Amino acid sequence: MKKIILLSCLLIICSCKTKKVNGKVIGKSVEATELKPIDEAQKNKAYDLGKRLLLTCNTSKFNPYTKDEATDKVIANSTEKRVKEIGAKYSLKYGHFKDLEFVEMVPNKTDNTNIYRFKALFDYAKANKELRVTMNNENKISKITTLDWKDEFN
Repeated sequence: MKKIILLSCLLIICSCKTKKVNGKVIGKSVEATELKPIDEAQKNKAYDLGKRLLLTCNTSKFNPYTKDEATDKVIANSTEKRVKEIGAKYSLKYGHFKDLEFVEMVPNKTDNTNIYRFKALFDYAKANKELRVTMNNENKISKITTLDWKDEFN
């Protein structure tokens, strides 16, 4: 009986061990840290640039990103035509875009970027969209994506 209890305790301890996957700690609750002043400025820039993208849903006018704001890859992928199509689709499905709500900043140690997660707020209650803005160490957007909202970062 003692062996069974000892073995089950050992299995429980081993199963609760934290793991590291792609530079991210899984299974361990990490306390939210305060943003440094430079990160606060980067967060505000990510918010402004992300909001500018989603405001296309309301106005159908997109002001393209400049080389000071985004990498060449993001500039090439965010053409006015493509952004207008996505904006029109979101406008029909979710209503007018209202605002972005900052949720969290996740540092990515592998490529030295920060991923800013925003919850996109639309007219319709069924609209659960997330905007992820990845900012590199040059304070430029290196990736911007919209996803269905999930509380956990994946």
